[in-house]
Amino acid sequence: MVRVIGLMSGTSLDGVDAAAIETDGIMVGAAGPTTTVPFPPELRARTRAILDRAATLRVDDPELLAVEHDLTCLHVAAVRALDWPADLIGFHGQTILHRPEEHRSWQIGDAGLLAAETGVPVVHDFRSADLAAGGEGAPLVPVFHQALALGLEHPLAVLNIGGVANVSLLGASGELLACDVGPGNALLDDWAMRHTGVPYDRDGALARAGRVDEAVLGDLMGDPFFRRPAPKSLDRLSFHRAMDLLAHLSPADGAATLAAFTVRAVAELPLPFAPRRWLVCGGGRRNPVLMEGLRQALGVVVEPVEAVGWNGDALEAQCFGFLAARAVRGLPLSFPGTTGVERPVSGGRLEERGVPAAATRMLDLLRQG
Repeated sequence: MVRVIGLMSGTSLDGVDAAAIETDGIMVGAAGPTTTVPFPPELRARTRAILDRAATLRVDDPELLAVEHDLTCLHVAAVRALDWPADLIGFHGQTILHRPEEHRSWQIGDAGLLAAETGVPVVHDFRSADLAAGGEGAPLVPVFHQALALGLEHPLAVLNIGGVANVSLLGASGELLACDVGPGNALLDDWAMRHTGVPYDRDGALARAGRVDEAVLGDLMGDPFFRRPAPKSLDRLSFHRAMDLLAHLSPADGAATLAAFTVRAVAELPLPFAPRRWLVCGGGRRNPVLMEGLRQALGVVVEPVEAVGWNGDALEAQCFGFLAARAVRGLPLSFPGTTGVERPVSGGRLEERGVPAAATRMLDLLRQG
């Protein structure tokens, strides 16, 4: 096994998560330290502005390059804060655009700068190979969830509520299926920021104080995305028209309706089998309104991943550490049932420039299995 630091900066734009694990890309060994470096408010605002403009941006846009540099420096700071002797780094980067119908998913981040500053080889660009092979490019976490859940009772669902929501479905006979489900926290975060100045609905207080507007909710659930068969994936802004539909609502009623939208999207997802248990990760597991809504709608056990000893704050970062090890070994990151590719596909690119030769020796052993 090698020591890997996984890095994740999600579409909620709350911070850079860093997590250390030992893995060979097949099994998950010991978990190491974790940390989160919050986005400075100014960088969060600039990054959000880039997200809003991403569809029209050139790759050499000066502000884009400036944000990319500053985001990479924040990732460097996260690696240094861990102070852990890593053999490899898995660097997801910051997604600013995801359009699988155009075979495009754009993550910004300077892997060369990260490798040079840390002295550790970096695997990045995890999604391009899947997109080139006809996949959705997301979600990529299912194979990690499968590895973590080896000793748990199946069938099982692992629901990640980040900026968008995605689910990994783990069947009793080894089936691995997945897709993006619908909105996660992104819309609710933006709504809370607009009306309270806080970038999320703390403890679900705003949503709990409101009433769901069923007409608006029905309109939102009419989005063509929900009629598409899985596998399928979303961009953070895929449902942003919701802000116009909610404009006439009070802050509390808007929040309640958005929370209900997240829950309804999960509850109405067509499933090939019925999970006996849903484990929830991502920031949404901390929102009591979402968790209570899911329990009521699904009618089975719904609990945070901490119930089985997983670290819900670090899970996605750990995943990209795991995927980095798989990428070095040429193992698949995505599968027909997870992204829609015709056959299992590996991915990721290894950046070793500026890294001391001694730091690459462990990777040779990893490649040999």
